[in-house]
Amino acid sequence: MAGNSQRRGAMRGAKKGATVGSGGVRRRALEGKGPTPRAEDRPHHKAYAAKQARQGGGRGGARGRDHARRPGSDQVAGRNSVLEALREDVPATQVTVMHRIDVDERVREILRLAAQRALPVAEVTRSDLDRMTDSAVHQGVALTVPPYQYADVAELLGIARDAFQPPLLIALDGITDPRNLGAILRSAGAFGAHGVILPERRSVGMTASVWKVAAGAAGRVRVAQVTNLHRALTSLQREGVMALGLDAGGDVSSRDLDLGSEPVVLVIGAEGKGLSRLVRETCDRIVSIPMDQATESLNASVAAAIALYEISGERAAAGLA
Repeated sequence: MAGNSQRRGAMRGAKKGATVGSGGVRRRALEGKGPTPRAEDRPHHKAYAAKQARQGGGRGGARGRDHARRPGSDQVAGRNSVLEALREDVPATQVTVMHRIDVDERVREILRLAAQRALPVAEVTRSDLDRMTDSAVHQGVALTVPPYQYADVAELLGIARDAFQPPLLIALDGITDPRNLGAILRSAGAFGAHGVILPERRSVGMTASVWKVAAGAAGRVRVAQVTNLHRALTSLQREGVMALGLDAGGDVSSRDLDLGSEPVVLVIGAEGKGLSRLVRETCDRIVSIPMDQATESLNASVAAAIALYEISGERAAAGLA
């Protein structure tokens, strides 16, 4: 009968003879172990590694503490890029080299410049360096740089004023490819531009990929970031700077550009999309680059280089270069 505990053998789990207790083990297992430690205090959590890197601690000294990417930092990867960045005195916090790296003249110069600047040098494995650089082609060397400190537009105008030259600026509208920005920075440095202006939204920023392509030019040419490109251009126009938009349907050819000796901001849109409607309407003139009819458009960085070359020629002829 169900529930009849008087029937012999009806008690579930009943055992014959004496049983041995747990000695309190089960009772202690039910007791709490206190609050859960914070993520940065748990050795196997990535937040712990980041904390150790910030404090200069961690397992294994320099080899162990610098495996983790510092919060907010970025990595310039590749021997040429790292060397150019060090030569241009780009702000940096650490040089990282691969264990048993094949040392050549560039690596020797990188280590010499690091020692000259008192930068710490960390030695890591290839897999660690791959993780740090997001599997970029690092050639066994990386440079940790802090977040880029953007200028403002007034600072760019000040650079031109200090050089006793009319401002020559570049504003980028919708450029999202870091290789384009890096190449434009190189052209800006080669042809005497005083700075580059980027919008905060729908635009590439100063990333490690940009540093790599731009090489030393990223340390020479200042970059400003603005909330609204239209308003920034309007403000420059009030300062007497002419906005020249670069577009295939322009009303003036770059070869006939007689405005190069004036204060100019060259506005460049993305390949294919070109200038946005509002930015195009803001420009004082729209300039086109003559080219064969079979070619629909040029890469933004190529177009920028050609236009800058034309402007630099005008300035050289006017004695302003």
